[in-house]
Amino acid sequence: MALNVSDYLIFDEESGTYIENPEQVVRDDVEKHHWLNVFRQVLKDWRLYLMLVPMIAVFLLWRYLPMYELLGCFKVTDDVKTVAEQFYSGFSYFKQLLIGGTTLSTEFWRAFRNTFLLSFYGLIFGFPMPIIIALFFNEIRSNIMRSIYQVLTYLPKFMSTVVMTSLITMLVKQGTIISGAGVISQMLEHLGLISSEVANAGLLNNPSFFRAIYQISGIWETAGYDSIVFFAAIIAISPTSYEAAQIDGAGKMAQMKYVVLPSILSTIVIMLITKIGTLLNIGYEKVLLLYKPETYMTADVVSTFSQRYGIAGTMKGLAAAAEMMNNVIGMLLVIGANTIAKKASNVSLY
Repeated sequence: MALNVSDYLIFDEESGTYIENPEQVVRDDVEKHHWLNVFRQVLKDWRLYLMLVPMIAVFLLWRYLPMYELLGCFKVTDDVKTVAEQFYSGFSYFKQLLIGGTTLSTEFWRAFRNTFLLSFYGLIFGFPMPIIIALFFNEIRSNIMRSIYQVLTYLPKFMSTVVMTSLITMLVKQGTIISGAGVISQMLEHLGLISSEVANAGLLNNPSFFRAIYQISGIWETAGYDSIVFFAAIIAISPTSYEAAQIDGAGKMAQMKYVVLPSILSTIVIMLITKIGTLLNIGYEKVLLLYKPETYMTADVVSTFSQRYGIAGTMKGLAAAAEMMNNVIGMLLVIGANTIAKKASNVSLY
């Protein structure tokens, strides 16, 4: 496309000549001194940027630097191979996991199934609980009592995983020196829900009870803390919305249904998308401290599978391949959930 003089110059009627466009001069000056202006801005707010250094260091060390280890999924570790076999050797670990037909493949699919089921049950039963707790907090009129209840529900989140799992173990398994069953095991036995043999053997030694113990303890640990986001969204609702609902004759339940829930719907959708994104990312610490070989059937997840064969074993490439597959599926779940939410409610994470 041909350029004209008028694109950069304007005609000055007084002098009868073309002069440079003042707006173009300003744009050229901004582009010329762009990085100088950026440096001045950073120098002006250097305290804020200094606070970013720890976060950047954490992301580099714990998020980006470990990506180098993912190359272990494709490295050739067996030199005694033909050229044709070496051409596909980069995907040998994935073939062992997916279509190997061996014990490793069976254990991986079992771990993947357990990971999905534990996460799915946590999404179904665990996600609504923070919303319900936030609704209850909103109905407490005494600020002192609300603060006490909030502290009591937040407290389990600040307990270390080791303390949490030790407490769970004592409640369902160890108990006192006299009895081998914990308090919860004894209560379930008295109610006739479990037999004395199961109670004395320990619920954690029974694969049938591991998922229930994991989910109930997870709700107890995180529901109160996760309710902070929803409670913040609820208290941001304008009081005039409640007044208008009361004028129309709406009671407490009607106000929750027609005022509170629609007002925090965008927050619920965004939190749901992020929850789906971490659907397959179960932290191995809690499972590792609770499971044992007797409960691998329902307790072994991808993270513990990778830890057992990678860190504790010598098959680091296989463990890296398992984790990579898990993370790729999690990324696809985020993209899918975000796309569906955008088309369904015009609310999305990005």
